[in-house]
Amino acid sequence: MPSPILTHQYESILEITLNRPETYNAFDLDMMVMLGDALASAATDESIKGVMITGAGKAFCAGGDLKWISQQTGDAGSVLHRLAPQFHIAITEIRRMPKPVVAAINGIAAGGGFSLALACDFRVMAASAVLRQGYTSNGLSIDGGGTFALPRLVGLARALEIAAFDQPLSAPKAWEWGLVTKVAADADVRKEALVMLEGLAKSALHSFAWSKRLLTESFTNTLETQLELERQGISDCARHPNGKEGVRAFVEKRKPTF
Repeated sequence: MPSPILTHQYESILEITLNRPETYNAFDLDMMVMLGDALASAATDESIKGVMITGAGKAFCAGGDLKWISQQTGDAGSVLHRLAPQFHIAITEIRRMPKPVVAAINGIAAGGGFSLALACDFRVMAASAVLRQGYTSNGLSIDGGGTFALPRLVGLARALEIAAFDQPLSAPKAWEWGLVTKVAADADVRKEALVMLEGLAKSALHSFAWSKRLLTESFTNTLETQLELERQGISDCARHPNGKEGVRAFVEKRKPTF
């Protein structure tokens, strides 16, 4: 039986592929456990400087596998109560990852797939792909950090509109609303995501890690807490080889080499 998660490393970039194409990469418990493990491993692997998440076949991810859920022992609520924490581990690993994570949205991203894509730092979307939150049309509430990411990306009013009406969002609309970073030709979506990550891998990743942490935590910190965290961050960055090189290059009026 094929593994539900495939990994392949391109030099310093790890590609993680959701591999249940027969279900449009809808996830069950095994897939989420393996995804969380792959992300946790990537976070501490010094040879990896960026992560791409994509889907096998025609879809990125259709969310939780409702057919699998209906076949499990217990009611759907109990099964989702067990599945959700594993999904949340994967989302948390992405947000805590001190490296860039890019979703290469090669096809539909719906339900949990929508939330998974939003959790990533950047999103490259195929021109023919569609985003759909999906939960509310099935009588469910949004999960997987979707209610955290969505209003931060598009604002509260538009987030509520997406939640209430659940209209499919085309690639142009998703880009217009700020849900994706870039729209690419269908055949080029993985390549464009890889190019993005390779560019980031050559930048000051220690600075990126601090910036990601600071921006993520800024929504819940007080001003005083955020200012103190910023002080810690800029001091730590200045001591790091990336910061030393950046300052030295600025003084010497040249491009830094990180």
